[in-house]
Amino acid sequence: MINSKKIALIIIQFLSWQAWSQELFQTSDFTQEKLFTENIEGPVMTTAGLLVVNLEKDGTIGRVSTTGDVSLYATLPAGSIGNALMVDSKKNILVADWSGHNILKIAPDKTITTLCHRDDFNQPNDIAINKSDQLFASDPNWKEGTGKLWRINPDGNAVLLKENMGTTNGIELSPDEKTLYVNESVQRKIWKFTLDGSGNISNQQLFFQFSDFGLDGMKCDRKEIST
Repeated sequence: MINSKKIALIIIQFLSWQAWSQELFQTSDFTQEKLFTENIEGPVMTTAGLLVVNLEKDGTIGRVSTTGDVSLYATLPAGSIGNALMVDSKKNILVADWSGHNILKIAPDKTITTLCHRDDFNQPNDIAINKSDQLFASDPNWKEGTGKLWRINPDGNAVLLKENMGTTNGIELSPDEKTLYVNESVQRKIWKFTLDGSGNISNQQLFFQFSDFGLDGMKCDRKEIST
């Protein structure tokens, strides 16, 4: 026998959930429109606020306040355009400067120096950092459909970890920093590597492959899902 009261309760609960979810997932502009260029990238939370590259023109970094107000945080050296941003243990902002083939460092006083420059960088694209301030950088060659993977030590020394990959792009560490994830945009693959205490990689495995679209940046939750 159908319990009409139970059905009515289920319907009420469903309608309440539907109304709640519609309200929860409504989107709106947090900042004014068109403040950043089409190369907007690299959001990172810092003690100075949310930093995002390419405010109003390429080669800048904007700061977004908790109320959505946007101001200029830094202007990069001529010829430099930032992509990804990371923060080290000393509160320096590290910038993947794809056009200048650099990793730039912005000190808390906003002094900008070059942490690492390599003529054989394709274009440092995305970066991840561990607790030892070692930086891991993807380095795609979009024209050739290939890519490299680098480690940049705190002293600025760059170590080529892997070459002849696909178009390396998004990069992230697992919560325990024992696994490094790197994706290939065009090939739609996510690779994982075992990472040792010195920042060396081994045991490359295919983590996941998508059947369509392309890949860009990645972030890892506090809970790692193994597959």
